[in-house]
Amino acid sequence: MPCDGDTAPAFVHPSRLRQCLFTLAELLHDNGHVLETVTLPGCGLTRGEMAELEARGSGWAACRETLEAGAAGTTTEEGRFVLTRLGREMVFDLFGQGAADCA
Repeated sequence: MPCDGDTAPAFVHPSRLRQCLFTLAELLHDNGHVLETVTLPGCGLTRGEMAELEARGSGWAACRETLEAGAAGTTTEEGRFVLTRLGREMVFDLFGQGAADCA
């Protein structure tokens, strides 16, 4: 469910978004990625990488759905998952400047 300008995001409690961002950071680390994979708009997780995460039973699909519903994440036209401005700002708040230099 990509977030677009025509659709108002559902309310997702900020604590749920933070928990999903912590989970995302852990998943990225465990699978050889860094936070910049999803914080840089030109990067992102590919469809294949997302499928690998879900195949491992990591709970990725639920986390992704929560981030997208709360307007903290989106899927680009190229099919890559990235964090939105809100998501990048939250990552910056949680992990510091080095974790999300583009926030």
